[in-house]
Amino acid sequence: MYDNINTLGDKIANLKEYIARDSGKKDKLEEQLKAAKTELILISNNIELLEKVIILFQKTSEFAREQAKVQIESLVTKCLQFIFESNIEFLIEIEELRNKANAEFYVVNDSEDIVIKTKPELSRGGGVVDIVSLALRIAFLQIHKPRIEGPLILDEPAKHVSTEYIFNVGDFLKQTSEMFNRQIIMVTHNQHLSAISNYCYRVELDGSVSILSRVES
Repeated sequence: MYDNINTLGDKIANLKEYIARDSGKKDKLEEQLKAAKTELILISNNIELLEKVIILFQKTSEFAREQAKVQIESLVTKCLQFIFESNIEFLIEIEELRNKANAEFYVVNDSEDIVIKTKPELSRGGGVVDIVSLALRIAFLQIHKPRIEGPLILDEPAKHVSTEYIFNVGDFLKQTSEMFNRQIIMVTHNQHLSAISNYCYRVELDGSVSILSRVES
């Protein structure tokens, strides 16, 4: 009987030791669980913050893109109206294709209460394409951040513009140079465009040698 009591006492002591040991493990696991929950809350908060930042960047990007779009449309429209002396307008349409912005260019004319919207290359011949290309180059230079320094270099910028409007092209280039304080270096065969320059040089080919001479304006 005494041995049974001793044996039972030993078992109880072992159980108490086991319970105490597992209680320590339980406390440690509870601490780890609490720490994990705290970390999970922090991660969740960070994910939420990052999602808000992404949305902010998207909105900021959309706003900046819309601002740039408006500026470019305005500058190119003014250029077209100045040169062609009409109510022609330049329009940019932007759509998302495969998560990338795709821009299409159009020119819009009002003719006898009829609105005609076409691609630049299909509107009034190649002259419109030349002027749109010229105006876009100027617009990109002027709205780019940081500012792009240096001259505007042009190669036959009005090759397809008719003689009727070539004088307006010359006036536009001269005013653009003065307005934006930017030097324009231009290669052209058009005598009127070369005549408006401050310095004009003629390049002639003599065999395989290019001969450069100053032309007095």
